Amino acid sequence: MNAREYLEILHVAERLKDTPRHCTTTKRRTESVAEHSWRISLMAFLLKHEFEDVDINKVVDMCLIHDLGECFTGDIPTFIKTDSDREVEDSLLIRWVKTLPEELSGEIANLYKEMDAQETKEAKLYKSLDKLEALIQHNESPIDTWSENEYELNKTYAFDTVSFSEWLTDLRKAILEDTLDKIEKEGHE
Repeated sequence: MNAREYLEILHVAERLKDTPRHCTTTKRRTESVAEHSWRISLMAFLLKHEFEDVDINKVVDMCLIHDLGECFTGDIPTFIKTDSDREVEDSLLIRWVKTLPEELSGEIANLYKEMDAQETKEAKLYKSLDKLEALIQHNESPIDTWSENEYELNKTYAFDTVSFSEWLTDLRKAILEDTLDKIEKEGHE
């Protein structure tokens, strides 16, 4: 890969800095997709001693690239994203990945295949962190920024995704405790 190819990849990825997500931060600012991707990458890195049988570097890679398709489509919250939305995002992403330098294109395409298949511990851990980070962010944001359906989602979402891991299940339960405390203290409008 030459310097120009490298810069072009970074210019596309930079779009995620300006791509808003549904979540807000503690100070009510709409978070970007880039911020979400950064934090799930950090979450993975911090778990390297909890999941010693997992290739954490691969999980971090998955976390870093998982939302690159949103460079082309923007973020659509999971509870309204349709199969058609997923197909459009996936096709645009695949088209872009094919244009990357060969040494990256194959590696990234293989990571996406593994992530989609959800068969390896690495893929399951990445997917769990992706979902859990959204719940954590909701708990950190002011409750009046939640949409009506998020009260139930924060209570039930992702338990099935984390069920392969006792550690992640315990984390999900701790997140639920935080959700219930938040609803009790801040109220449900």
